Amino acid sequence: MARARITDDVGIPAVDRAVREAAARPDIATAVRFTLQLLAERYPGNTVEVRVPPFGAVQCIEGPKHTRGTPPNVIETDAETWLRLATGGMTWSDAVEAAAVSASGSRADLDGRLPVLRLRH
Repeated sequence: MARARITDDVGIPAVDRAVREAAARPDIATAVRFTLQLLAERYPGNTVEVRVPPFGAVQCIEGPKHTRGTPPNVIETDAETWLRLATGGMTWSDAVEAAAVSASGSRADLDGRLPVLRLRH
C-alpha cells in the first residue's frame, strides 16, 4: 500500500516551521517526507535512493532500476541538512564538501535537482 500523498497545504507550512524555528518532531518529519515526495515526483525513477533517517526515503531519478538488496546509488543525510538542501539554504556541492551528505555510487548526485521548494521570506 502506498503512503498517502502529503498535500501542499500541509507540507509547505511544515517545511516553513521546520526551517525557520525550533520545530517539533512531527513538523520535521512532515517537512522531510514532503520534500522527499517533491523530489521523487519531480525526478521519477528507481536509480538513486535518498535516505533521511529516521523520517523517510525515496527512490528517484531515471536509469537502471534497483530491485534487491542495498541500492548501488545511495544518498543519506540528516534532517537538518536535507531541509537546507531541499529549500535552497545549502548547495549540493557545499554539502558534499562539508561531508554533510554520504553519497555512494556513480549516479548518487543531486546537483542541479535541488532545491525542490523555495520558501518566501
